[in-house]
Amino acid sequence: MRLSTPAIVAAAVLLSACGTTETPATQPTESAGGPVTVTDSRGKAVELKAPAQRVVALEWAEAETVASLGVMPVGVADTAGYKTWDTAVPLADDVKDVGKRNEPSVDSIVALNPDVVIMPEGRDETLANQLEKYVPVIVTKSSDAARNFDRLREDTKMMAQAIGKSAEADELLSEMDTALADGKKAVEAKGASGTPFVMADGWLEGSTVNIRPFGKGSLVSDTAEAVGLKNVWTGEVDAAWGLGATDVEGMTAVTDPKTMLFYAASEDDVFTTGLAQNPVWQRLPFVVSKKVVKLVPGTWMFGGPKSVTSIAEQFVKATTA
Repeated sequence: MRLSTPAIVAAAVLLSACGTTETPATQPTESAGGPVTVTDSRGKAVELKAPAQRVVALEWAEAETVASLGVMPVGVADTAGYKTWDTAVPLADDVKDVGKRNEPSVDSIVALNPDVVIMPEGRDETLANQLEKYVPVIVTKSSDAARNFDRLREDTKMMAQAIGKSAEADELLSEMDTALADGKKAVEAKGASGTPFVMADGWLEGSTVNIRPFGKGSLVSDTAEAVGLKNVWTGEVDAAWGLGATDVEGMTAVTDPKTMLFYAASEDDVFTTGLAQNPVWQRLPFVVSKKVVKLVPGTWMFGGPKSVTSIAEQFVKATTA
């Protein structure tokens, strides 16, 4: 099974639920190419001799964010998966693949002679220790369902300081905020504020379609609610990512006929192939009312500011059509 399938993505992101809740802080030492000190999500002060130019990113959101700030990573974990699942910011053709996201190659990383490695909290804790024998490592928070937008801003600014792009980060976040504000105005103008929605992805396991709802606190949900929609999924979700688990029968808990279902499927579309002939699925209110919306393939639900902007625009377009 490929690492980029939703089942493996689910396992990977849930691994990130453990770790410190300390708010990252940065020191104002980014200046004119001089030394930079960044305090990461571990509370560790990471010292760089100068803003990093050669960056290896071990998670797609971090790769997307660094690239969107104007520094193309020299190495990324699972570049093929990135190109399938996150199209918000394309990678250059010469970016090297350094292995799987949950098991990157230390040798491949070190061989690229990076100035810094950026990796998410919650991955193999021994990996950071291994890498720090050769290269500085910055650990991002990556997700926090209690405060995902604040967390996103902190991660973005922390990475930006490490690469000498703080001004670009302010502009990037401002663009995201503008997209959210404009989207909310468009939804209000259409009289669609408060539109109930459920967001999910899924995968086939044997003959069963597993469905993963994105509950309140997930980055997708926070984005949709920022433009004026209302997440009506009430099932249990995890504290880091806001992700739940159910099946087609579990979706019968959604009864409001005005509800829209948004779903993501960058590879196998199980909502079409696995559920199209399912009688329970056919009776669900959003199916009956034809309010099922597939997000554009390559929409990454765990990404950076560019992904948030793309998600917001798609929700607004579907809601105001």
